[in-house]
Amino acid sequence: MKRAATGALVGLAVGDAMGFPTEFHDMTEIAAKCGPWRTMELPLASGTAYVTDDTQMTLALGEGLAEALAGGRALTAAGMEPPVRARFVEWYRSPDNNRAPGATCLRACGALSRGGRWQAASDLGSKGCGANMRVAPLGLVPGLDRHQRSGAAQLQSALTHGHPTALAASDLTACAVRLLADGTGPGELLPALREYARESREVYPGDWLGDLADRAHDPDRAAFAARGWDECLAVLARLADALRTADPEADPCLATGAGWVAEEALAAGLFCFLMLPDDPPAAVRRAAYSSGDSDSIAALAGAFAGAHHGAGAWPDAWVRDIEYRDRLLALGAAWDA
Repeated sequence: MKRAATGALVGLAVGDAMGFPTEFHDMTEIAAKCGPWRTMELPLASGTAYVTDDTQMTLALGEGLAEALAGGRALTAAGMEPPVRARFVEWYRSPDNNRAPGATCLRACGALSRGGRWQAASDLGSKGCGANMRVAPLGLVPGLDRHQRSGAAQLQSALTHGHPTALAASDLTACAVRLLADGTGPGELLPALREYARESREVYPGDWLGDLADRAHDPDRAAFAARGWDECLAVLARLADALRTADPEADPCLATGAGWVAEEALAAGLFCFLMLPDDPPAAVRRAAYSSGDSDSIAALAGAFAGAHHGAGAWPDAWVRDIEYRDRLLALGAAWDA
C-alpha cells in the first residue's frame, strides 16, 4: 500500500522541522548556517527533530476530526466544531505552544477558549497561512464527499482565519492533498486545482460557515467567496508561469511570494513539490531553504510529496527522529486503513 496519509503527515512534520531553523532568515544567513541546500540534514536537538505550531495544529485538527468521526458518524459542522475547537484551545493553553505561533491563531484561540459562537472569534481580516498549513488532514480523511471536504476545510480555517482567501486557500490545499493521495499526477495537479477554483468561485458553504460572511463588507455571500477564490486563481496563474522557467537553484519565494499569506504559502509549497516531484527529500529541502515562511512552505511541500509518494517517501532516520512521531503515525495508520 502507498499509505498516503502516513506519507503526508510525516512529510508535513519533516518539512516543518526542516524549515524551523531557517524561518526569519535571509538567503545569506541560511547558506552560512546550512551550507548547500541539496545536502541539508534534518536538524536534531538531543536526538529529536523539533517542529513548530504548524505540526502541532495539524495534529490538533486531525485528532479533533478523529473524535468527530468516531463510531462511523458523518462529518457535519455541528459535529466537527466542538472537538476541533477543544483541541485548538488545548494547543493554545499548552506549555509547548512556544514555537513562534502566529498572532491570529493566538488571538482567535484565546477568544474560542472564552466560549460563545465561533464566528465571533474568527478574524475576518487575516489571511495568514496559519490555516492552510494545518488543513492536510482534511485531504486524508477517507469517505468525505466534495462538499464535506470543502466545507470542513473552510470551517477549520474560519475558526481562526476568516478572510475569504484563507478559506479558499485551505480548501485548495485539502483538495491538492486528496487529489495526490488518489493518484493524480504532478503534471495534472495544477490544471485540476485551477478548474476546482473556477467551479468554486461563488460557492458559499453556508451549512458549514453560517453567517460568517455577513460580518464582512461584501455585497453578498457569493461576492465574499469570490474575493478569496479570485486571489487564489491569480496566484495559481503566477505559479503556472513560474513552473515554465523553474530554477531549483533559486530561492523559490522569488517566483511565488514569501508565503506569509495563505495563497502564497500554497503556491510556494506547490512550486517546490512540482519542481522536484520525484525527489521528496529535495522538495522539502528546497522549500525550507527559502527566504520566506520557510517552515510553513516546507510543511506544505512535504504534505504534497508524501500524499503523492506515500510513506516510503521519507528516510527511515527522519521518521524515527521526528517530534510527535507516535501521534502522526497513529493518525496516518487509521486513515490508511
